Amino acid sequence: MFSKACQYGIKASVYIASQSSLGNRVSLKDIAYNVNSPEAFTAKILHQLAKRDILHSLKGPTGGFVIPKGRAEAIKLSDIVSAIDGDSIYMGCALGFDSCDANQPCLMHNKFAGIRDNLKKMLQNTSLYELAHGVDDGMSFLKR
Repeated sequence: MFSKACQYGIKASVYIASQSSLGNRVSLKDIAYNVNSPEAFTAKILHQLAKRDILHSLKGPTGGFVIPKGRAEAIKLSDIVSAIDGDSIYMGCALGFDSCDANQPCLMHNKFAGIRDNLKKMLQNTSLYELAHGVDDGMSFLKR
């Protein structure tokens, strides 16, 4: 459903939010290790997220990645998905057709449209804080 980059971006953002809530800045190496992602690929993803002001990148010996206090509540999963994958997830065809709409629907168009709408609502209503809190409480995990 999400691209690999988006999956890593979500996990990295949750990890950074979790660590930021403890007052920690995290290094690229630490993030890549804790979300089980390749370091160079993670760097590109984090750069995209920093450009969209989802997280902050600080340089120097005390640098790292951080999400400012209180900001995780305002960041929705839809912000991360949009920054990495764009909005195509909300418009794509279930069967992969380039063009699929109510005028020329694919076999699954009418059923899939509802799923896409529900996915969009869930992403728009789920905050980074919620997910980070689940990790902090040990109720969910970033890697296996």
